[in-house]
Amino acid sequence: MLLARYQYDFLEAGCDEAGRGCLAGPVFAAAVILPNDFEHDLLNDSKVLSEDVRYQLRIEIEQKAIAHAVAFVDNNEIDQINILNASFLAMHRAIEKLHMPPQFLIIDGNRFNKFGTTPHQCIIKGDSLYFSIAAASILAKTYRDDFMKQIADEHPGYDWHSNKGYPTIKHRNAVLEKGFTPYHRRTFRVTDPQLTIF
Repeated sequence: MLLARYQYDFLEAGCDEAGRGCLAGPVFAAAVILPNDFEHDLLNDSKVLSEDVRYQLRIEIEQKAIAHAVAFVDNNEIDQINILNASFLAMHRAIEKLHMPPQFLIIDGNRFNKFGTTPHQCIIKGDSLYFSIAAASILAKTYRDDFMKQIADEHPGYDWHSNKGYPTIKHRNAVLEKGFTPYHRRTFRVTDPQLTIF
């Protein structure tokens, strides 16, 4: 089972993002503050859970969290400031939307741009270690998936209902054949095999 908190002295929020490796769509991020005694047998990194379980957990997270928020940075902003900075900005926006300001942040990954004067700790694979980061990964992933499903019908042929904007072979081939849509990240290399995540 994951851990409830990294530290217990300050009100702590977990943060994570979804969609960094996509060719299209925004990068989403979430910030979640959970009760100190929060436990859940199924909650884990969103990538290891089925879609159905992720959406079931989203309901529980939003019901039981002390505070939660989701934000995004769109593809045009990503092209302007690069995906790493866009991921940090999305997390900052999510933190700003929390109705209760956190006193400490735990961030999934090994890098983060400091949020004001709020202390933080970066944790590699934090979404598989701490409940609040795992919860943030669930919210970021499901809300991003919702967005991609909503815009999928605008541009049929790119298979966004299935790939959610990630660089699958079908998606990359569609870009090469049909060109970019207004939702594509123009600074991402369509033919770069390192971008093939799913």
